[in-house]
Amino acid sequence: MTPGAPGADHQVVHTVSISSALESFSAEWQPRRLATVNDHDVKIVRIAGEFVWHRHPDSDELFLVVDGQLTIDLRLDGTQTSVDLGPDEIVVIPAGVEHRPCADPGTVVILIEKVGTVNTGDAGGDRTSQLRDPD
Repeated sequence: MTPGAPGADHQVVHTVSISSALESFSAEWQPRRLATVNDHDVKIVRIAGEFVWHRHPDSDELFLVVDGQLTIDLRLDGTQTSVDLGPDEIVVIPAGVEHRPCADPGTVVILIEKVGTVNTGDAGGDRTSQLRDPD
């Protein structure tokens, strides 16, 4: 925006370092918000092992693997299948599709999903986390 343009002094631009965000926490399956874009959160999460089967009835979910290997098990039309992802690969899980992420230790993923989307979706349980910004 041009300095002095209407609204210029009300705009704030922030940069976020993914590596610094990762250094600020070590907990697995506890997403941290990197940014919010329109009505979607951009989150980063460390994952290892199997997560819970769940679905997000009202939101697609984008997975972008930063490091490691991620498998997402899916239940589609009564059939179980899976998608395997490595670094720099993405997949979008459509709203309402039951899925279960599984990952090698050390896997780091960026998630993009609607603001307010809970990590365990409709499953709930002890792995449900409150979304936080990096420590």
